[in-house]
Amino acid sequence: MCGSGGNSKTFLIPSNQTFLLQPLTFQGPCKSPSVQVKFDGKIVAPINKAAWSESKLFRWVSFKEIIGLTVNGSGTIHGRGSSFWKPRMSPSKRPTQLHFQRCNDLKIIGITSFNSPRNHISISECKRVQLTKIKLVAPEDSPNTDGINISGSSDVDVYDTFIGTGDDCVAINNGSVNINITRMNCGPGHGISVGSLGRDGEESIVENVQVTNCTFFRTDNGVRIKTWPNGKGYARNILFKDLTFKESKNPIIIDQNYVDKGRLDVEESAVAISNVTFTDIRGTSQRNEIIKIDCSEVTYCKDIVLDKIDIATVDGNKPVVECSNVYGKSINTNDANGCFED
Repeated sequence: MCGSGGNSKTFLIPSNQTFLLQPLTFQGPCKSPSVQVKFDGKIVAPINKAAWSESKLFRWVSFKEIIGLTVNGSGTIHGRGSSFWKPRMSPSKRPTQLHFQRCNDLKIIGITSFNSPRNHISISECKRVQLTKIKLVAPEDSPNTDGINISGSSDVDVYDTFIGTGDDCVAINNGSVNINITRMNCGPGHGISVGSLGRDGEESIVENVQVTNCTFFRTDNGVRIKTWPNGKGYARNILFKDLTFKESKNPIIIDQNYVDKGRLDVEESAVAISNVTFTDIRGTSQRNEIIKIDCSEVTYCKDIVLDKIDIATVDGNKPVVECSNVYGKSINTNDANGCFED
C-alpha cells in the first residue's frame, strides 16, 4: 500500500472479522499522495499485559510520517487495558492505543476505541488534522486513559465526537496551536484541559484554542488550564464558549500552581497565561466552587474574561468563586464580583 504509487491507496480492515495485533508501526513516507485505512472490522489487543510482545515504544498501533492519511470506517479497536490499570503502573510504561506522528493532512473518521491501556489517540507533530464522529470509551476509574492527546501539532479540528474515559477527554499539550473543539459530549472523565505545561522548568507554548458548543456530564473537571511552577512560555488566546455542565465537579479552573505531589518552596518563573475568555456557560456543579482561578504571583493571569456564566450547585448552595492574582473583567456574572485585581 505504502510502496506503490498512484493517486490513492486503500488498506482494508474488513467488517465481520476480528484481528489480534501485537504492537505495530506503519512507517512512511508513502509514494502515493493520499492513503486510506478503511477500518470496518474489529482489532483486539493481547488478552493481558503478560501477553504483549516487548515494545519499548509503548505504542500499540502507530502511524509515522504518512502524508494524506485517512482512517475511516465503523470499526472498533479494543485495548483490553484493565491489566495495565490495576497495578497502577506508571503511565509511561503503558501503551497508547493509536499514535499518529508527523502525519500531515490527517483525517480520523467514524471509529470507536475501547479500554486503552493509556491514551486512546495521540496526535504528535501533525499539521492539518480532522477528527470527527469518533467514540472513545473507558471506565471512569481507569487511570490516564485520555481520549485525545495533542502535542506539537497545529490546525487540529475535533468535532461531533463522544468521549467518556478515566482522564481528560482532550489534553492540549505543549506546541499546540490553532486547536478547535466543538460539539463534543464529554464524560465521564476529567474534562478538556490545556496542559499541564511547564513541568521541570520546560518552555511550553499553547495558543489559539477554541472549545465551543460542548456538553460535560459528571466530569471531575470542566474546562481548565494547568501549569507547573517555574515553567516558561505561554498559554494565550483561548476561548471557552457555549458550554453546558451537568453535575460536573469543577466547571472552570485555571491552576498556575499545578503540582502533582507536594509544593515547591520557591517560584521564580511561570508559564504566562493571557487572553482567556469563558463565555455563555451554564449548568450545574456538584461542588459549591464553580470557578477557581489560582494564578502565580510571578506573572499573574492577564486579560481573563468571565461573561454570561450561570452555573448552579446541585444541592442549591450559593455558588463560590475563588480567585488569586488575576487581572481581567466579569460581565453578566454576578458570582464573579471581586475576582479580579484592581
